[in-house]
Amino acid sequence: MDDVAKEVVAIIAAHRRGAKRELQLSDRLDALGIESLDILEITFDLEQRFDIEIPFNANTKLDFDTVGDMIGAIERLVAEKASSK
Repeated sequence: MDDVAKEVVAIIAAHRRGAKRELQLSDRLDALGIESLDILEITFDLEQRFDIEIPFNANTKLDFDTVGDMIGAIERLVAEKASSK
């Protein structure tokens, strides 16, 4: 797992509820006890940590169903930012 993925997992882990076990890419966020308010807090934490902006439309759900989905989206945004410099 690369550094971005490790940091995303650490941020998700800090917001989850329930049993503290190692997160898997296939873990569904809702199964980890992460609710909509938690998603907003995680999004804010990720934006701050990686100095990125995560696109958000208040009328739709963010496309983060699993830990892997979130890692993939953040890795793409970080790569886009790096390539635009």
